[in-house]
Amino acid sequence: MCALDIRPAIATDRLVLRGPVAADAPQIAELAADGGVAAMTAKMPHPYGLADAEAFVARCQAADANATPTFAIQHREFGVIGALGFDARADGRPEVGYWLGRPFWGRGYATEALKAALVWAKAGWGRNAVWAGHFADNRASASVLIKAGFLYTGDVERPYSVARGDVAPTRMMVWLA
Repeated sequence: MCALDIRPAIATDRLVLRGPVAADAPQIAELAADGGVAAMTAKMPHPYGLADAEAFVARCQAADANATPTFAIQHREFGVIGALGFDARADGRPEVGYWLGRPFWGRGYATEALKAALVWAKAGWGRNAVWAGHFADNRASASVLIKAGFLYTGDVERPYSVARGDVAPTRMMVWLA
């Protein structure tokens, strides 16, 4: 039996964050096939195809949304433009990650989605702190996290990036409600 899915539709002026569905897989695959997108994530492989997107959606739907909620980021005009999810770190603390397709970079969508997700994390999910990290060479993600209210912890971790095939120095940050 599946746990109660706590993923609401979180609405902003331009976006809706909602649980991924099978119909999202082709758009996710098209956007995530860009090696530049995958290289800024830890878990996304490159190349990335339709089977990867279908498996991603299936994992999201099968996961306990109370523990690891994942959202498709849907633009009101353009459809799905990326994803945002919360996962548990090894120490149990919640960590947020996100990605957007390259055509949607630099337009404020990531910041808008992240800010809305953090409001939900506090009010709807009951979290008072959320961790995040950005690869040291990803200035855009650093900017998004700072605009959303994250602060640097001073820690640098070295997670493995599947698309890069190597570890990637990652500057850790925390958001406090």
